[in-house]
Amino acid sequence: MIKNKTVLFIFILATLVSYAGIIEAQRTSEIAPIDSNGPVTYFIAEGSEQSHYKKSDHELAMWALRAWEKNSGGSIQLIPGSETTALLRVYWVPASPGQYGEMWPLFVDGQRGAGVFIRPNIDALGEELAQRARLDPLFRDTIIYLTCLHELGHALGLAHTADYSDIMYSFGFGGDIPTFFERYREQLKSRQDIQKIPGLSASDISRLQSLYNTD
Repeated sequence: MIKNKTVLFIFILATLVSYAGIIEAQRTSEIAPIDSNGPVTYFIAEGSEQSHYKKSDHELAMWALRAWEKNSGGSIQLIPGSETTALLRVYWVPASPGQYGEMWPLFVDGQRGAGVFIRPNIDALGEELAQRARLDPLFRDTIIYLTCLHELGHALGLAHTADYSDIMYSFGFGGDIPTFFERYREQLKSRQDIQKIPGLSASDISRLQSLYNTD
């Protein structure tokens, strides 16, 4: 359940404008680094049954957050916070056909933060991905994890790229969507491997460190 009224309003607005085909342009224009001179607070919500959320998805979001933190060159320190004060907030929301997730900026006491909305219902992403996910739970986890990683990248200030090897790659440039997820899945022998294999390219890491380099 989304408890924060501001976040609920943003989610409803995002859902409405997506039908007008302008969500990506608006969202991209508002991408910027998190505004924090110290540790970045985060909050990961519980999901509703309608969203097809699983309790283990919380762990996937946590691993995605840690992947960015570990590869920030020491520039980002993440600590848990409350829903009303956290600069980074992750929510699990019901499906919208063909949409994996979204990021919308938030402002908390004058600081720029971001709300990330993940749609864990793989059935809404097309029969090919849905069938693979039903047969292989690790493939489902791969989609959820990489979606969290991508949207959190936006939350931290990274825009889309046209490089298929990047986690910040946009399917708007083309490319085989199932293969994008399968190449990561093939690196996994167990679910625990996800926290060991970040899924970030050298370019993703370089761009992140450039954004947060204070030297």
